[in-house]
Amino acid sequence: MIRVPARASGRFPDAWRFCVGTGRVELALRRDYQDSLALLQREIGFRHIRGHGLLSDGMGVHRPYTQDGARHVHHSFTYVDQVIDSYLELGIRPFLELGFMPTELASGDQTVFWWRGNITPPRSHQEWADLVRATLAHLVDRYGLDEVRTWPIEVWNEPNLPDFWQDADEKAYHRLYEVTAHTVKEVDASLQVGGPAISPGADAWMIRFAEFAELHDVPVDFVSRHAYTSGPARHVPFGVHQTLAPADRLLDQFATPRRQLKGTRYAELPVHITEFNSSYRPDNHIHDTAFHAAYLAPVLAAGGDAADSFSYWTFSDMFEEVGVPTALFHGGFGLLTHRQVRKPTYHLYAFLARMGEELLARGDDHLVTRHPDGRVTVLAWAPVDPTGATPGPDRHEIHLSVPVGTRPRGETFVRRSTVDEEHGNAYTAWRHMGSPRSPKPGQLDVLHEAAEPARSHHRLQLDDGRADLLLTLSRHEVTLVELTPLDDETPPWWDERRLLGGEAAP
Repeated sequence: MIRVPARASGRFPDAWRFCVGTGRVELALRRDYQDSLALLQREIGFRHIRGHGLLSDGMGVHRPYTQDGARHVHHSFTYVDQVIDSYLELGIRPFLELGFMPTELASGDQTVFWWRGNITPPRSHQEWADLVRATLAHLVDRYGLDEVRTWPIEVWNEPNLPDFWQDADEKAYHRLYEVTAHTVKEVDASLQVGGPAISPGADAWMIRFAEFAELHDVPVDFVSRHAYTSGPARHVPFGVHQTLAPADRLLDQFATPRRQLKGTRYAELPVHITEFNSSYRPDNHIHDTAFHAAYLAPVLAAGGDAADSFSYWTFSDMFEEVGVPTALFHGGFGLLTHRQVRKPTYHLYAFLARMGEELLARGDDHLVTRHPDGRVTVLAWAPVDPTGATPGPDRHEIHLSVPVGTRPRGETFVRRSTVDEEHGNAYTAWRHMGSPRSPKPGQLDVLHEAAEPARSHHRLQLDDGRADLLLTLSRHEVTLVELTPLDDETPPWWDERRLLGGEAAP
């Protein structure tokens, strides 16, 4: 038995909640996207949202025209306003990513993704600076300086990869960052700008980025990078298979920037992991499974010790980087499928949203917190085998002695919510029904029903103010247990044995 301390060791960091990822921001104009984000915010409540393509052609911001034989540029914010208005109405703020390059400003025609985001440097850094300045000045004018100061501004996405930045030209990225960061500060010195938003496997970029910024006195208010644990993709039609490293490799990646910057002028800067997941592919069915929730549970429980934020990539399967999805379940990054079917990893986040602020205990398979009103919450998960060599244990036991309330005697109300291979798992139901690519309305109802966690309720006797909590978890289970001090208001004359009208028992 693990004896959970009655005194909190500190606050449980909610870095997991700071930001969540999205497909390109243009998708926010669609109804299904807005319905999904509204659900997410009601049940989880993220603070920021980050996606690609703010300045890409689909948003229509950069609009050159010719008049009297001269070239001019008009900046239009029709779609930008609609997107950000919808975010703020749902209580979530943008984490601005400046990219990709508008076609009429691009130095080349190299693009990425099905929707063709241009990834070449600007042919005019002055015109790029004008675009950045106009965009941020408009946002400040529309939403107020105090509001926009809370929106981090990241320069580009994964410039270390030739798929995202032409030739992965580091010198060209440094130049772009320098121009952009100074322009941001021209709009207002307190706006937060950072980068380099590198992918895993490019750690040396962070060191050279810091050296460049220090040498040239370039503003840096935060540093950012991404984290994934999957191996090379083995392609099948409309999908991939990949190996996975142990989940603690994600925590190692979260912690890398601080290790790298220790002893530099940037050692105390916020570290934002602006993308993380297991697989970096949007067509890997691991994202849809109960395994995935159990795999990521220890990362979400401990990630706040290593980084100021770590942003799950992404909140919804409305995501078209490799094309329009071919089935409801297709291995998408999302916590939600199209049509708002919750995945097991969605429930992991929803469980975290019900955890308390005070950290009581944390272990390899559990997290215990307390709310100000005395409620105690336990998040527990079964271990997984990331190699796939074994299915993982059928059963996993966790035995905790949990302090509840302040009274030495009495009872506590116990509420348990469970996700595993058979509960809170619409993917399993979808497979059982024959993996319909486009479920009919009745089938969709069944999937929503199957996505509900299993729930149970009971009482536990307290002994010296503690509950003896023995949890048996099934394979790939994630469970949330909420213990609430019990005030029993049952009338003294009430007798359950007389429900059918019989006499009181002697």
